[in-house]
Amino acid sequence: MLVSWNWLNELVSLPTSTLEFADKLTMAGAEVEEINQVACKLNGVVIAKVTDISVHPTKKNLKVATLSWDEGTATCVTGAQNVKEGDIVPYAPPGAVIADGTTLGIEEFEGIKSYGMMLSADEMGLPLLSQEEGILILPPDAPLGEDAALWLGIKDTVFDVSITPNRGDLLSMVGMAREACALFPDSLLKDIKCPPIHTHPDWPVNFRGVTLKDPGCPLYGLGFAEELNVIPSPIQYRVKLALSGVRPISNVVDVTNYVMLLFGQPLHAFDFDKLPAPEITVRSSRAGERIVTLDGKEHELSEGDLLITSGGMPIGLAGVMGGANSEIDATTRRILIESAHFLPPRISTTARRLGINSEAAYRYARGVDKAKVPLALAYSLDLMNQWKCGNVFFSVIMEGDPNPKERLVPLTSKKLKTYIGVDDLTEASKVLSPLGFEASTSSPERIIFKVPSFRMDVEIEEDLIEEVARLKGYDELPARLPGKIHDSATIGAEPRAERKIRETLMARGYIELLNYSFISPKFAKDLQLPLSDNRAMPFSLANPISVEQSVLRTFLLPGMIYAICDNLRRGWRFAIRAFEIGNVFIKEGERLKEEKHVAGAIFLGKDDRSPYGDAVKDDFFTIKGDLQSLARAFGLYFDVIPGSEPFGHSGQTADVLFDGRKIGFIAKIKPSVERQLELPSPLYVFEVAFDPFLAPRAPRFGETYRYPAVYRDISLVAPENMTVKEVSSIIRELTSELVTSIRLFDVYKGKNIPEGHKSLSFTLEYRHPDRTLSDEEVDRIHNELRSQIESKGLKLR
Repeated sequence: MLVSWNWLNELVSLPTSTLEFADKLTMAGAEVEEINQVACKLNGVVIAKVTDISVHPTKKNLKVATLSWDEGTATCVTGAQNVKEGDIVPYAPPGAVIADGTTLGIEEFEGIKSYGMMLSADEMGLPLLSQEEGILILPPDAPLGEDAALWLGIKDTVFDVSITPNRGDLLSMVGMAREACALFPDSLLKDIKCPPIHTHPDWPVNFRGVTLKDPGCPLYGLGFAEELNVIPSPIQYRVKLALSGVRPISNVVDVTNYVMLLFGQPLHAFDFDKLPAPEITVRSSRAGERIVTLDGKEHELSEGDLLITSGGMPIGLAGVMGGANSEIDATTRRILIESAHFLPPRISTTARRLGINSEAAYRYARGVDKAKVPLALAYSLDLMNQWKCGNVFFSVIMEGDPNPKERLVPLTSKKLKTYIGVDDLTEASKVLSPLGFEASTSSPERIIFKVPSFRMDVEIEEDLIEEVARLKGYDELPARLPGKIHDSATIGAEPRAERKIRETLMARGYIELLNYSFISPKFAKDLQLPLSDNRAMPFSLANPISVEQSVLRTFLLPGMIYAICDNLRRGWRFAIRAFEIGNVFIKEGERLKEEKHVAGAIFLGKDDRSPYGDAVKDDFFTIKGDLQSLARAFGLYFDVIPGSEPFGHSGQTADVLFDGRKIGFIAKIKPSVERQLELPSPLYVFEVAFDPFLAPRAPRFGETYRYPAVYRDISLVAPENMTVKEVSSIIRELTSELVTSIRLFDVYKGKNIPEGHKSLSFTLEYRHPDRTLSDEEVDRIHNELRSQIESKGLKLR
């Protein structure tokens, strides 16, 4: 928000400098991002009258003007076509300096000398003031000879203040003046007087009234004026608007903008004669309705947008922007002025969805004081009367309850002491009083404050304490040591498990992903989940960030896959090993069940199980080994058996079991899903429940072997659908108790292996607890195994 120092001092007398004001305002929470000295170089410009003007004798596009003021006369040449005899203008004589720092002198144009120049609004330092190209024309009563910059109020300091979303009360000059008065106790807030208005309209028109059909508008007011003459506003008001970043348009429109800047209450003017019917209705839009707004853009509305209508036709987006079909123009003679209270969520949702960033929507989205609705309407009518815009009626229509609900918040010395180290309630009351907080009841240890209607962000005692702290100054609060030094906290089981999961997977080359809990509803279709799968039935959000984040995730895998796809679209072409720990949300009837899961994914990687020879691409067994290593880090064992998932490859999908119950899956994403997601290479994934990791099991220790082991290898040809676990069980069944370990070291399919089969190579470890085994003993046992193995459907290789 742009804050004019001159305008601010019209509302409050500030015994301070601009720099001190900016510093205190920033320290109190409203950061001053920039300080602009407007027209600081402008010097020596006076107000003069054009007493004569004629066309240049040889340059027909130029005019020669004679100017007079209290100290003399001068001649100057101009190319502006809007100047005529009798006009009052800003004149810069030789030696004067214009806004861009140029010092003027005497110039000659085809034999005629020009002593200085008449100035445009741009040359005065206010480009927003220019309504047409040419010289800035001042009102007839402007005092000749006066300093033009001082009389217009152009020489000013303008603060660009960043207003936080909770402080909508600061989006007005009155709100900023109130804040300044609280920051500088010696300042004095001046009263703003408004004429009385009554709610029994005596308008000379047949107007049927206002109907409120939506709770999003609890209060709606209308004023009326006729016999209007739509002309530029008084120059000083136009300067204030321009310094505040608002381009002046016409007296009627400028009234609404000026009052909005003053009180923070947006207003809107409708051309009465353009209304489809002599009535106003506030209602929700129907899906597919359309409206052309004042910026000339057509918008298609969704169901639930708040509309201002007349005769059933939309004439404005409530609190956002008016409709082009009721716009004020040069032909307007009768108007209705709207002052209303709209609920912030309704306005912010519509403005954000339609991409309209108006000053009104900006304020309504942050909350507008309901009590300002009749005040702003009365002030605007009075201002139009002062500006002689037309015949103004000080009777209004006010539909709804204009009285804000009373809010009481206590403040105790105990909590004040706890939070900021001071317990003086009397001093706290003095600090809060300039902001409008009134003490309702009080005792030595407790005061109940009545919260002003414009402070919608103050609801609890801590809010009051924050106000006291920021106004006193955080650097002024007493420094003190804590009364008790607490022992360091112990880490709970869940954070401890999360940390260990991160350490284990990162040690295996994984990086952690942090995705939103919100995903696109199309995930069920992308992963081919059937409707019978409860993961395909997510909860929808009432107020989503976007359509792509409109439902709660039911498992981690979709978010991980979308993250990988997004990185691939951005040009990533390297191996990915990623994991995520996060909450998922599953429907159980009408109830929402929240669980924590752990998921991992491998893409484009090389398997490091064969460190020698050619590198082998990652496969199903890579990610299975990583998950089993994670389980072993917790002293757990996950049983992996053939399984199925809608998105998983039929031959490379497994269920993960823990203590006999399914806790997750391992899968290679099947080709049809890969094509749908445009994945250029195979993707391997796992996802398991988090809860098994909360109870890690202590490692079991056995007696250290005293005698060396003897090793023998065996290679077997097995059906392709037979698992390694099944083959290992057969070997275990046929071998002696002296076999202490069976370890797979190679899987091969290809040349010399029958179709539909695979070769599995194992290393067997033989060991005796009491002595060293001889080669003869081991060979005998091993040969017995080889002779019996084919009886189990396996063949030696």
